[in-house]
Amino acid sequence: MAKYKHIEKNAVSSFLSLIHAVFSFIGKGIAKFFKFCDSKLTIMIVPHNHGKVVNFRTNIFALFFGFVLVVGIVASFIYFKKQDESIKAELNQAVKENRELLANYDELRDENNNVLQTAVRFKSALSQTLSLLGINQSKNMSKSSSSESDLNSLFDNSNSLSGASKEVADMRQLSDYLEDAIEPIEQIGKMLESQEILFTDIPNIWPIKGGIGHVSQNFGPTTHAITGQWYVHKGIDLSTYRSGDPIVAAANGQVVTVAYDSGFGNYVIIKHKHGIYTRYAHMSSVSVQKGQFVSQRDVIGTIGNTGISTGPHLHYEVHIGSDVVDPAKYINIKLSK
Repeated sequence: MAKYKHIEKNAVSSFLSLIHAVFSFIGKGIAKFFKFCDSKLTIMIVPHNHGKVVNFRTNIFALFFGFVLVVGIVASFIYFKKQDESIKAELNQAVKENRELLANYDELRDENNNVLQTAVRFKSALSQTLSLLGINQSKNMSKSSSSESDLNSLFDNSNSLSGASKEVADMRQLSDYLEDAIEPIEQIGKMLESQEILFTDIPNIWPIKGGIGHVSQNFGPTTHAITGQWYVHKGIDLSTYRSGDPIVAAANGQVVTVAYDSGFGNYVIIKHKHGIYTRYAHMSSVSVQKGQFVSQRDVIGTIGNTGISTGPHLHYEVHIGSDVVDPAKYINIKLSK
């Protein structure tokens, strides 16, 4: 046991001696470093013009510290210079984006005003339509009135708000009005749907399939293209500049005549409800028979140049009882002139 204690004591003594030697070495090193840094230096500045020699004394530590300080100042100047350039670039980009946003905002504001003006016209047209159809506007638009969503107020209150707040308020009022307009428009749709059978019984569509062609001769007094004599043109002439385009029935009805005439060429007469008849003349071919029932938009033949004609066209007439009327008044599209 005594032997082990002696070995342990020697080990501890050796370790402490090693620690003492290490710290002693480090202390001597630090002392030598500070002694080296404290070494005196004399710096002399000798002018070339034989002026007064300037000299000053310092030590290595002060010289090193001064060098580090100068390097730090120069590095800081370069860093902040780059930061300044970066900030300037970001600022210029922000200014550019701000200008673009302002331009987009101005464009959006103009479009917003256009939408509001269109909405005012829509309100007026809707009110007139509801009046013509006998729909109670006060009942359907009561919510709009109670919430002061009259579109005219959008312009009356234009001075009370400014900027984006005004645009948001205008859009909110417009949205409220359109929401309230849904019900009367749905009622109009239901009314039209219920009258669909009536519309198909009246010749109100363009009698050439696809709505192609144009009016080459209007209804009424004119001079005959071949004889040159003054006469009353009892229909309208529709041309596509070619033969073979399909002709369709202008309304539901029954074919009462399929014949050839020296003046009309191949022609078809269809009897409709309410005492209305339609005639289709100068046809190249006929695809219906007498007594046949046809529906609106059924193909009954093709455009031709038969009879007294200067070129391929459809002569189209509308009769109500014994009266011949202008077909243009019944066609549900704008006619070419």
